[in-house]
Amino acid sequence: MNAYSIKISTCLHLPLRMALVLFVTMFGAYTCYICLNQISVERSNSVLFGTIVTGNQCEIHAIPPEEIPYVHFPQPKTYSRDECSCTPVRFFVILSMQRSGSGWFETLLNSHPNISSNGEIFSAARRRDNISTIINTLDKLYSLDWFSSAAKNECVAAVGFKWMLNQGVMDHHKEILDYFKSKHVSIIFLFRRNILRRLISLLANDYDRYAKQLNGIHKSHVHSKEEAEVLARFKPTINVAVLMANFSYVERMIADCLHFFSSMRHIVLYYEEIIGNQNALSHVQEFLCVPERKLVSRQVKIHTRPLPEQVTNWEDVTKMLNGTRMLRIQDGCIQ
Repeated sequence: MNAYSIKISTCLHLPLRMALVLFVTMFGAYTCYICLNQISVERSNSVLFGTIVTGNQCEIHAIPPEEIPYVHFPQPKTYSRDECSCTPVRFFVILSMQRSGSGWFETLLNSHPNISSNGEIFSAARRRDNISTIINTLDKLYSLDWFSSAAKNECVAAVGFKWMLNQGVMDHHKEILDYFKSKHVSIIFLFRRNILRRLISLLANDYDRYAKQLNGIHKSHVHSKEEAEVLARFKPTINVAVLMANFSYVERMIADCLHFFSSMRHIVLYYEEIIGNQNALSHVQEFLCVPERKLVSRQVKIHTRPLPEQVTNWEDVTKMLNGTRMLRIQDGCIQ
């Protein structure tokens, strides 16, 4: 092989080398861009909720000292929070009673991109068999390992659920209070002032469980006026003999609940006030320490008619309530 042939061979390899160098340079630039973009997303999410990322650690930043105990950084076992690992999470629970607006209220909360409220997790009796199963269920939810249609997982900033008072929370209130204290769970009390309207809603819902008026399907909540009108046609007959006892029972349950759990950080809401006060939902978001958003729900109210048009024996009801403070309470509640 002569010198000329060696020179030709070298020249042929030069374009390949240049192409390889160009490819490596472009790949390196792209990799740096992706990394910087991920860091930017991570920092923007964290700074928004008052934390900064230092190495592999999450440092609390710009959070009032009194709020620090309520800030958590869960590490789920079933997935990674990735760029949201330093987004602080606050734990909450909605303590309420059936047909008190909790379903509607929860859909409002879940319309917020950073709130995840996971429904009545203790409606299943097996989860509340004893305090051990209750604690295990709570641990799973607050570790963000609970999967439901409301779960937002990675970037959630407030996670909770609704707990009906007849689903074990009152039976084990001492142990549950200790758990809430250890986890710094914030409590949203949600009740209904108009106990009579709640009773009518309960009776109508129980009737539909068997009647299944919407094409053979039972629905506790509806998303259209047409469906609401169908369910509203049923007018229950109220057993006036036990009406006052029912009212007393509900009032006692609410009073006991407030007594057991009001030592926790909490807010007390009434369905009627949320309906009539545009600022109520702003207060809720402030309580949960999430950026304020317009909260929306697709649910349609079922029972909108005046009370006399919703029961078959209204005269008997008014006679029973006449002269009692209960009549004044019901008259004072529009919803």
